[in-house]
Amino acid sequence: MRYWGAGGPLVALALAACSPAPAPAPVQAEDPAFAAQQQQWRVQRYQDLVRPDGWTALVGLHWLQNKSHFIGSGATSGIRLAVGPAKLGLLRREGSQWWFTPEAGTDVTHEGQPVRGRIRMDTDKDAQPTLLAFDGGKGQLSLIRRGPRDALRVKHADAAARRDFAGLQYWPGGTQWQVPARFIAHPAGKTLPIVDITGLTTEMPNAGAVEFERDGRQWRLEAIGEPGQPLFLIFADRTSGHGSYPAGRYLDTAAPAADGSLTLDFNHAYNPPCAFTAFATCPLSPPENRMDLRVDAGEKAYHLPPGEG
Repeated sequence: MRYWGAGGPLVALALAACSPAPAPAPVQAEDPAFAAQQQQWRVQRYQDLVRPDGWTALVGLHWLQNKSHFIGSGATSGIRLAVGPAKLGLLRREGSQWWFTPEAGTDVTHEGQPVRGRIRMDTDKDAQPTLLAFDGGKGQLSLIRRGPRDALRVKHADAAARRDFAGLQYWPGGTQWQVPARFIAHPAGKTLPIVDITGLTTEMPNAGAVEFERDGRQWRLEAIGEPGQPLFLIFADRTSGHGSYPAGRYLDTAAPAADGSLTLDFNHAYNPPCAFTAFATCPLSPPENRMDLRVDAGEKAYHLPPGEG
């Protein structure tokens, strides 16, 4: 349930991986089964971030202000690519629809097939978002829509953030942070206003809240998601800005059981993409989910390699 990214599935790129960052540190725990389960989750999390089309591959987010935009890494391009050919193509709006025309001789593909003429570009809010590959398959172009604005999102497997990824660090956590909780359903159709890092407010589906006990107190987190589906939590706690990412962290859960029971595994709390790149549009923790509780489990704040940032 990750609401900050593209709405449609990304086309996997068959690329050789960049030089890998250090593998996630082993989980230190007295329970071998718990340690194995957590380590599996951490490895998968690491692999998702450093995929050739993962969040660390983001190299640009360009808000589309004009009717036409020339795209490329050259000085004459209105949208300057950080990585890629000097002239890639033209992005043009007709009415509310965007179209892309590649520069003659450039290697642009869609679903593995060369793009010879202009192609319609659908956004992440459409049923089938358009994903174009370029630069031998290492680069990606897609459109995102945030409120009334559209932006060109660019990824590239040679992104410095991916190449130099420093790995993840974790709070101690433990089985005590696998917390039983209870789902409290809201009336059908309820939404929750969520502000993202660009300042845009979006009404997100808010099927209910989860309640749990910790340190002798009861806590409540508003959940994003549809009734009967997995839930997505955005929360801040007393570690936010004090070892954890300042804007808060995310947590995914399974769909609640028929009796409303579920487990919150705070060992799986993770950083939003904005912790790794300046080109994401992450939703921020709503006021309802800012807890006066120290959650020393899950991911710590990401630190860039020495000499960067």
